[in-house]
Amino acid sequence: MHSVEDIKAESRRLRGSLLESLADPVTGALREDDQTLIKYHGSYQQDDRDLRDERRRQKLEPAYQFMIRTRTPGGVVTPAQWLQLDAIATRYGNHSLRVTTRQAFQFHGVIKRELKATMQAINAALIDTLAACGDVNRNVQVAANPLLSEAHATLYADAAATSEHLLPNTRAYYEIWLDEEKVAGAGEEEEPIYGDKYLPRKFKIGFALPPINDVDVFANDLGFIGITDESGRIVGYNVSLGGGMGATHGDAQTWPRVADVAGYIPREGLLDVATAVVTTQRDYGNRAVRKRARFKYTIDDHGLDFIKAQIEQRAGIAFAPARPFAFEHNGDRYGWTQGSDGRWHLTLSLGAGRIADVGTVTQLTGLREVALRLQEAGVGEFRMTSNQNLVISNLDDALKATVDALVSAHGLDAGNALPTALARKAMACVALPTCGLAMAEAERYLPDFTGKLQPLLEKHGLAQAPIVLRISGCPNGCSRPYLAEIALVGKAPGRYNLMLGGDHRGQRLNTLYRENITEEEILGALDPLFGRYAAERDAAEGFGDFLHRAGEIDLPPYPTHRAIPVELHA
Repeated sequence: MHSVEDIKAESRRLRGSLLESLADPVTGALREDDQTLIKYHGSYQQDDRDLRDERRRQKLEPAYQFMIRTRTPGGVVTPAQWLQLDAIATRYGNHSLRVTTRQAFQFHGVIKRELKATMQAINAALIDTLAACGDVNRNVQVAANPLLSEAHATLYADAAATSEHLLPNTRAYYEIWLDEEKVAGAGEEEEPIYGDKYLPRKFKIGFALPPINDVDVFANDLGFIGITDESGRIVGYNVSLGGGMGATHGDAQTWPRVADVAGYIPREGLLDVATAVVTTQRDYGNRAVRKRARFKYTIDDHGLDFIKAQIEQRAGIAFAPARPFAFEHNGDRYGWTQGSDGRWHLTLSLGAGRIADVGTVTQLTGLREVALRLQEAGVGEFRMTSNQNLVISNLDDALKATVDALVSAHGLDAGNALPTALARKAMACVALPTCGLAMAEAERYLPDFTGKLQPLLEKHGLAQAPIVLRISGCPNGCSRPYLAEIALVGKAPGRYNLMLGGDHRGQRLNTLYRENITEEEILGALDPLFGRYAAERDAAEGFGDFLHRAGEIDLPPYPTHRAIPVELHA
């Protein structure tokens, strides 16, 4: 077995020696095994890579710090919770909040001696971080656009129930961070869903509501696509299986994959099917080769028919044929929209999800003021989107005007005013300086790169073409780059693989167009493609769709659910 499997099995239900590591004053790091276990508690040990060389020259250990990720199904928080999270970021973190691509908050820059206090402050906000990372079901994504108010409320409730149902049973989190006393002689907790070694790898679930695929549901291990009746009520779900974005450069045994639609289930079968899928992955996932341990490989190794049969047997439910559905796009609706119940929702474009005060754009301060007004009025909430944006949601007419004034005063809509639709829609992972896996810049590079693309788009009359751009600092794909029409996947400092040909609905993988190239080479490759697209596209044809139709991406025919290895060349 892989060493990670041993660590899990011997951890006493995720306790390990975390208490001893936290108490060690000699180092800012945790013991090696505990660096694995703390992920299940919602945190990663990192260090500031910008300081590595200098600290090495000074014979100092790396500048160790911790990232903490919340478990917030659907990314929904109250105004009171927002204010508490803001205070935590200011007191313990790096004075910024970050919205992730899975609708969670991340705090960066927390040091070890303040880690426990930070965890306790998060829990005081009635939010936890349990299972936000690690080989378990992680934060559950939910469609963030609440225009169909009744259906969206049902979708969110079902997603929250799924998240709670799939939480680990261990009390380790509460003992270590919240000082809960362990019951004497109680032994180790039973984990009927996860077992003593939990899952082979991380597991992700998304809930989508057509016609908007804002959660990129086919990138998830397990997806639930809401199906409504004539009255607009959700009556059941189409179930998708086996999505996943991670891969390894140069390893032909790894690839991104979009999920297969397995069939339809009635709404009342939701938790039984979710449990059956997770336990099937628990029992058949690859525990010997960690790079091959995600659910997508379990399906490819055993076959979809076998996996479906296992799920049906365990759930006691037979999949019915999938119900018709259609997605229009996988983006957010910026600005004000009004739901079917008359409430108002404002979507703000955030650069790579980072919320901070920078110059005249005082997002952190401005959103603090918004939260105070919402709290005083006793209405409204905040919804993080899977595209790293933010929705100020469920406002009445009077509060809408108040929020408008604060948005203007603090430049909160600066992202909405970016000159190109591409820049407004673009996503990036954190990458350098904190992510230990990053090979190249992503979040810090995104505004520079979109600024370099802007003249090319304007040159060809494409300033408002809604092209999907994503940047990832490594091939693990946290920003879901393999679904983008244009993606940069980090290969080395200043060098990226250029991936082209995804679609704007999140239903097709892109493929490698140029490998290991510089910014100058990337721009040189895109310029003529933009020219062709501007001159030859059909009405409403997406950039990725055009590249396929025009033969710029020459792939053998494949169904959209089939995995395409990342190293496949055009």
